[in-house]
Amino acid sequence: MKAIDIDLCSIQEARDLVRQGKKAADAIAAFSEEQIDRILQRIVKAVEANAYYLADMAVEETGFGKVTDKAYKNYAASRLLYDEIKDEKTSGILELDEHKKVFKVAEPMGLLLGITPSTNPTSTIIFKAMVAIKARNAIVFAPHPSAKRCSAAAAELVRKAAVEAGAPEHIIGCVMNPTLEATTELMHAKEIALIIATGGPGMVKAAYSSGKPAIGVGAGNSPAYIEKTADVKKAIANIVASKTFDNGTICASEQAIICEESNQEAVLKELKDQGCYMMTKEETDRVCEILFKGNSKGCNLSMNPKFVGQSALSIAQAVGLSVPENTVLLVGPQSGVGQGNPLSFEKLTTVVGFYVVKNWEEACALSIKLLQNGIGHTMSLHTEDPEMIFRFSSKPASRILINTGGSQGGTGVSTGLPIAFTLGCGTDGGSSVSDNLSPKHLVNVKTVAYGLKDISKLMSDDAIFQALPKQTLLTDVSKVDASCSASVHVSKNSVCNSQQAFLNQTPQSIQEAFEKRQEVVVEESVPNNVNTGNTSDNEAIVREILSALKQK
Repeated sequence: MKAIDIDLCSIQEARDLVRQGKKAADAIAAFSEEQIDRILQRIVKAVEANAYYLADMAVEETGFGKVTDKAYKNYAASRLLYDEIKDEKTSGILELDEHKKVFKVAEPMGLLLGITPSTNPTSTIIFKAMVAIKARNAIVFAPHPSAKRCSAAAAELVRKAAVEAGAPEHIIGCVMNPTLEATTELMHAKEIALIIATGGPGMVKAAYSSGKPAIGVGAGNSPAYIEKTADVKKAIANIVASKTFDNGTICASEQAIICEESNQEAVLKELKDQGCYMMTKEETDRVCEILFKGNSKGCNLSMNPKFVGQSALSIAQAVGLSVPENTVLLVGPQSGVGQGNPLSFEKLTTVVGFYVVKNWEEACALSIKLLQNGIGHTMSLHTEDPEMIFRFSSKPASRILINTGGSQGGTGVSTGLPIAFTLGCGTDGGSSVSDNLSPKHLVNVKTVAYGLKDISKLMSDDAIFQALPKQTLLTDVSKVDASCSASVHVSKNSVCNSQQAFLNQTPQSIQEAFEKRQEVVVEESVPNNVNTGNTSDNEAIVREILSALKQK
């Protein structure tokens, strides 16, 4: 039997994909907006007809999430996204400033690389393909190995629909046998113009370290603060709907609930009424032992993949925890953040941490600490106080969501944010973008600018520049008040007169003015209490010095 090296085969596959994809990228760059729109409409139609098919395949292969919720994510990544971006201009002149005589022109980037996760495999591929084509780019996908079949199916479905509508044959490509070697080959391929990495921190870091332009998004650890003025019943309903959506696999989902002592009783009542089981400390420890890999009491925890995207009932059953049949969330009390408080880290499943604080100041400090484990991503605030919203707007999160769920709000489904399944975390989170990925991030913008000034006269025509002190010695600006500024003494009405007066000066008058300024400088530089002596004494001293120098 002939042995086959999977890694070598995947590298060759990657090389073939980028060569074919580059040709497709060059071809689609010349497409009109009408042609692009026909392609997107055909993709939407194909996805709508197969949303449940792809969702079922993803759940069956990965074991994560719920079919109905994944089907809705496929729908959001196609139909809802299309309705939002269909009128967005991504080619030709984007904007024109007639006053400054400047206009901006969009140009496609070329061939993109999309790295996709196992938690949202099909919806992420649909989303990235849609925004790439909207910006007149081609894209190649490197899916997570544990979601390779459903990812390949989604990519082929979208590719086929696009080609039927007139797109180039290899407008979308996907590695059929994803390996680390294949992904590395793709990241370093000269044909790739930009990497869009959605996945674990290791893959995102590798994308940024590849030497290619990249947009990488990291982990989230979103706290949800229920402030004292909040509608508690509505707040809990939003949190539950968000955290149970696809069993918590969206990185913007809530990871910790924070309430105040003043509304703690109401919050606990609503949690129980809406199907949340409040665990004891001992029960929380038992759940955390299976939820995280390694020592659950350590730092920098990572989830056990076996329990990602699982229902609360299945997690409870795994540890022998007896809970009501209607339980949808497991809620565990925590006393701090970091070591010894495992639920203060990201959990892409139906388990959430619980904190009680005295006031908004404590909630603020706690939120900042929690966000350090998913800095730059998302946080939620439930309140009816506008001042409180302003106070929390400065927290280290790129999305501050008000009175909505994190999963639906962060992805733009229930908010005015761009609909996206790639959520930037800003420089705080090590990302090059802080907003939701959209077609505008996937075009190069060229700026065309007309000359407005005669460059041969830029300095001579600038009265303020001409009035600057003409000295090469360091000036102590602390001793220069506003009245000494050159711009204060030059008005628009006096520009022409001052320039003409300067040009009318004779060489003699310029020399006389210079000598007068020098006399003033000399007088000011000699202290009043220094005895300079008479002229004959000074001349004698000079002669002695010269004589001594000659002898040496």
